[in-house]
Amino acid sequence: MTVNFKNPVFISSDTARAVFRWEDAIAALQKAYAHSIPAKATPPRTVAVLEKTWLRNLPAIPPGSRYYGAKLMGSNMGGDAPPGIEYVIVLFDRTTNRIAAFVDGNLVTGFRTASTSAAALDRLAPKGHARLAVLGSGLEAAMHTRAFASVRELTEVTVYSPTPERRTAFAEAVTADTGVPAKGVASAKEAVEGADIVLTAARSRGEEPILFAEWLKPGATVVSIGSTIPEQREIDVSVVERSDIIICDTLEEVLEETGDMLAAKAAGIEFHNKAFSLADLMSGACADALAKARAPMFKSVGGGLQDIVVAELILTKAIEAGLATPLPIEFETKS
Repeated sequence: MTVNFKNPVFISSDTARAVFRWEDAIAALQKAYAHSIPAKATPPRTVAVLEKTWLRNLPAIPPGSRYYGAKLMGSNMGGDAPPGIEYVIVLFDRTTNRIAAFVDGNLVTGFRTASTSAAALDRLAPKGHARLAVLGSGLEAAMHTRAFASVRELTEVTVYSPTPERRTAFAEAVTADTGVPAKGVASAKEAVEGADIVLTAARSRGEEPILFAEWLKPGATVVSIGSTIPEQREIDVSVVERSDIIICDTLEEVLEETGDMLAAKAAGIEFHNKAFSLADLMSGACADALAKARAPMFKSVGGGLQDIVVAELILTKAIEAGLATPLPIEFETKS
């Protein structure tokens, strides 16, 4: 179904939630990353900073897509401004050369991060039943658990986070939503022992590692999403050393700009020779290394390509469902 609005439309988080399906987003991301992606089509994120005010921009032009655009997010962390961050994804239409949509990016960010991890996990982890350990009980942990349940048959979920009430509520919600038995446990080590898949989605309060290699059973797959800048820590350097293939959604940013990998480098651990991009994984370029791997890890910092691919999917489905909100605005087109 093709619908061309003269004016842009708005897609709210409620609309995004109504039309989103994990299987669709995972398949769309696997397809997008299987393309040859020129570096200029997905440039690195940029951040403007003045005192305590910051603005981040993640642009992308997905190959073969109708829409392209950027996600913007910003906040003033000082003064009398109330706390909070708002995200907006602006989509341009290749077929009309006009601004097509503004998408509330808060929920989309969680959707795209978990869908990307699940897309990688689907290629990294052995097929069949799996026990999942989750370190963290926030939004990202919740979304990842549901995304993983769409690509693997989970037999049990164990979760650890510092607050007993939160991990209990998390486990109850997982069981209610997915039907998978879930329980909260009193330590990260207890959660991880015997797990086939381990998700780290919560940095420690003191930026100390929360996952160590000695806890992991042979063959376990690790997904790490919580260390995205140099100051953040999540996994111990022993986990980097253990991993015999490391898939990165944005190779240079993961290897050169995350606290976990910088710490591993400082410890003298060589990892560049076993690190590959998500595009390498999806295209089969690292198939030989993957076939030999027994301790895979996916490490993510997020990227604009993921935002635009998922936002396009949501926009298309919202238009088909009649849920896109036309805006009473029109931009002047420069000839």
